Formats: sequence, C-alpha cells, structure tokens
Amino acid sequence: MRQVTKKEAATVAWRPTIAGSHYAASCGHYLATAAAMRVLDAGGNAVDAGVTAAIALTVLQPDVVSFAGVLPTLIYMKSDNCVVSLEGLGYWPAGTDLARLKAEGGDAVPQGILRQIFPAAPATHVEALRRFGTITYEQAATPALQLARDGFYLYPILRDSIDQHAADIDRYTENASIFRPGGRTPPVGSRLKQANLSKTIGRMIDAERQASGDRKAKLRAVHDCFYRGSIAEDIAAFHKKHRGFLTREDLAGFEVPVEKSISTMYRGIEVHACDVWCQGIVMLETLKTLEGIDLAALGHNTPQYLHILAQALDLAFADREAYVGDPKFMKVPTSQLLSADYAAKQRSRINQERALGRMPEPGEIAGIARPSLASLMPGKGKAPPAPDTIYSCVADSHGNVWSATPSDTMYDTPMIDGLGINISTRGMQSRFLETHPCSVAPGKRPRLTPSPALALKDNSFHMAWGSPGGDIQVQSMLQVFLNINAFGLQVQQAIESPRVGTFNFPNSFSPHAYYPGRLCVESRFPEDIIGALEKRGYDIEMWSGKSWSMGSVCAILRDAETGLLHAGADPRREGYAMAW
Repeated sequence: MRQVTKKEAATVAWRPTIAGSHYAASCGHYLATAAAMRVLDAGGNAVDAGVTAAIALTVLQPDVVSFAGVLPTLIYMKSDNCVVSLEGLGYWPAGTDLARLKAEGGDAVPQGILRQIFPAAPATHVEALRRFGTITYEQAATPALQLARDGFYLYPILRDSIDQHAADIDRYTENASIFRPGGRTPPVGSRLKQANLSKTIGRMIDAERQASGDRKAKLRAVHDCFYRGSIAEDIAAFHKKHRGFLTREDLAGFEVPVEKSISTMYRGIEVHACDVWCQGIVMLETLKTLEGIDLAALGHNTPQYLHILAQALDLAFADREAYVGDPKFMKVPTSQLLSADYAAKQRSRINQERALGRMPEPGEIAGIARPSLASLMPGKGKAPPAPDTIYSCVADSHGNVWSATPSDTMYDTPMIDGLGINISTRGMQSRFLETHPCSVAPGKRPRLTPSPALALKDNSFHMAWGSPGGDIQVQSMLQVFLNINAFGLQVQQAIESPRVGTFNFPNSFSPHAYYPGRLCVESRFPEDIIGALEKRGYDIEMWSGKSWSMGSVCAILRDAETGLLHAGADPRREGYAMAW
C-alpha cells in the first residue's frame, strides 16, 4: 500500500463522508441530528426537521445556544426555487438607556441583564413551521422537552465550558442551580437535566393543545404564549425587578420577518447568506474577490494560497468594520460590495508577497465617505475564544433545505427565574461610538456573527453549511467551501482539513480587541508551511491540531451527477451527520 505523504496526512479524514439517496442532516450535536432524522423518517420535511434540531440544540448545547436566543435561518423550498431568510435576531428594547450602559460598562456593553435584547428564536421556530413546515409545534419541540426533562450525557466540551465560566455562572441564581448545583460543576458522564426549561417548553405545547382553529392558528397561540402570555409576563417582571430594559409592550410587538437573502456568484455557484444585519456578507465578498484567482493552481493549503486567502479576508473584514450594520438604520452598499467591479479592485489591493501587518483601509465606495480607522486600539496576548454558537442543516427528499445558526451564551447574563432560559445577549456585539455601524440604539439590531450559508447550482440545491466560532465562522465556512468547490475534496475531508484564521480587525465581541497581523494556525500544518507564513510577515499564533476555536463546520452537499446527498460534521466538537 502506498504511504500517505506528510502533506496528504493533513487532509486525511478521521470519519467517512455520509451519503444517502433520500435525506440528510448534520448538526452540532449528535442527538439533535438523531432528532431531525426521526422527523424525516416520519415524513416531515427539511423545515420540520430543522426546527426540531434547532430546539433540541438549545438544550444540548446550553453554553452556546439559548432557547430565547438568536436563530438566523436560510430556507430553500424546491417548489418556489428560491432562498429566503428568517431574521432570527432581536433588537434593542425601546427603553434602552445608552448613558446607563456606558456608566455600567465603561468602553463596552456590560455583562448582565443590560445586554439582553429581544428574544428571536422562539418566534423563528414558530414562523418557520407556520410558513414552510407541516408538523405541529408539539411534534417539533417534544425531543427537546424530553432531553431537558430526562437529561443527557454531559460531554467534555460542555463540562469544560461550564467549569471555565464557573465564577460567572455562580453570580446568577437560576444559572447556578442548573449548571453548578451545590457550587460544583457536574462531572463528565453525569446526566444534565434542565427541569425549568422543560416546563417552559411544556407551557408552549399546552398553548397549542388548548387553542382552537386550524394548524396556523394553533401555532400562533404558541407564539403568543411566549410573547404576549404568561411567559412574557415572567420575562417582563424579571426585567422590572432587576432594572432591565425589556417590557411587556416590547415583547408583544415582536415578529420575525421573512425576507430575501443576499447572494453572489462564485464560478457558477449562487452562494446565499442572511442580509447585512449579520456578517455573512464577509464570506460572499471574499468569495467574489477570490473568484478571479486560480486557487487550484496555487495548491491546497500551500503558503501562497493561505496568504492570498488571509489577505482577501482582511479586506472584507475591513469593509465589515466600516460599512456593515442594521440596514434599517443605515445605508449599506451591499450591491457594490458584491459586484464584480468592486471585487476586481479588491484583488488589485492584495499584496502577493507580504502580510498586510494591520487592518487595511476599507474599500472606496462611491457616495460614501470612508471612516477613519485611526482610533483602533491593538490588543495584547492571545486571540480570545469567541462567545459561541452552533449550527444545523437538513435536506429532504423533496429538495427542500434548512440552514440555521442558533446561538447565545448563558454564563454572562442572568437566566429568568423559573423559566430555565436566558434572553439573547447579542447586545454585547454593539458599540458605544455613535458613528460606528454597530452603535447602540433603541430598535436597532446588533450586527450578528452567526451566519448560515446555502448555495444553488444550475437552479438546484448544491450545498448548505455553517459553523460556530464568532469571527472565525465565515473564515472556516469559506475554507470548507473552497476545499470542496475549488480543490475537489470530499465533504468530510474538506471539513477536517486544517484551517487558519485571521484576527487582523476588531473582534465582534466586547471589548472588541484588534490583533494587527495575527494569523491563528492549527498545528497539523507542516512546519515548512508555518515557517513560510512567518516569513511573509504574519504574527503566527499556534492552535492545537483539532482546535474547537477554529469552528465546527457541518455541511450537506448534493452530488449533481448521482443525486446523492453527502453530509459531514466536524470532529472538533460533538457534531454528527446522518443520511438515508
């Protein structure tokens, strides 16, 4: 048998690519994937299974996903032959007091109740089922209820996360009672139960059971139970008691819009992301910049390829810092940023030989003044791990697809007493500088890092994929996409291949540290490649060979020749893929 070379060893997969003829699911935890497959086996569609997985993930990965968090979602319905986006992101409450935020947080949005914005995920679950699904809320939510009520295996990454944030968790009564009972972190292998969360889900199921009318009316009752009924009362009372910003009136008026996605073409592939209230445009812009470069000729994961990749990302992240924010509050030049002409200008700015060493100036956009970046303050030490996220995707036998990135942390804010839920803390991604695209304002959305992706080719589903990882998300997603579509790797091999991540821009999370010239590199790269990157001027930070900080990509790819669905999941975390 031929020996695998050192270079090839970096791309050998530990797991096989999963393939099936009918349907597939890949989620950030194996039990969420199993829950999705149960729905598909019973005849549900991709949206039914996707919502089921998303709700289950709020139980299974409570350190990085909240039942009342965010859920940016992309859906492709074959019958409509288009991609739509559900705006699963809340906004700052009407009573948000910027002066108080500054007084308590200094230079950044403070931890605690004041960073909580509108909870969007429950409304997104219901709206997705109502508009695109076929099953009841009870059918979708029962696996999550069972997991919360009966418990599940406490796996090492979750146990370590709880232990890492023990001091933060212990500040809050509800959080500590669930995750640190008796002041101790439960051991790996213990059964983690979330009784209050199971009761909250049960209240929403009861609302559906008791409602009259058709399926849509019953689903509306579920929405109203959370946003206008007894759960809303509990949330508003908790905020009033602890001087938070959310009110009954805020919650009662919340709805999740269904909108068009944004997209760009990359060599015949139509790549979609959520609109510019999230960072998905960074991946789209980078792809458009790279479209005019023969990446295959550079070679997979060669120093020159990684150098060009990092430069293109740095240019896109500079544009994110300058131009990208809630489009309801500012004019974002989306069409210009994704145009072929702009991509050509960006390519011309790439230095073929040397690292930039600092964040570049944003690109020039006609009619928009370039903001000054003189106030950027470099950080020190290692790049911080992101407050995190998870991902799920599902494709069914009818050609429908779900792609969603649920999120929100539970250790930096108090959970609502008796409900077992924490309200979205995405306020942490906002800034105090009034001229910044992500400035705090009542009714405004922070710019979200979670950013699912979905791609079409020849008017058919091609690929769905996503990842946790904060600012690493779009970088890891980009590398996996290119591993498959530019270099021809199999899905699982593409996911497992070693990756790099640039931090040459302000972090999305407070205190928004900026690391000039920083490139984080997984240690599975051969020494000669790492050395070549150092010679190009990168400030190299070594990460472990299979670092969870480098994201955890899940993906489904449709093989156009065979019609088979290929699915993969990242062994960097608990993700698993299944197909039939």
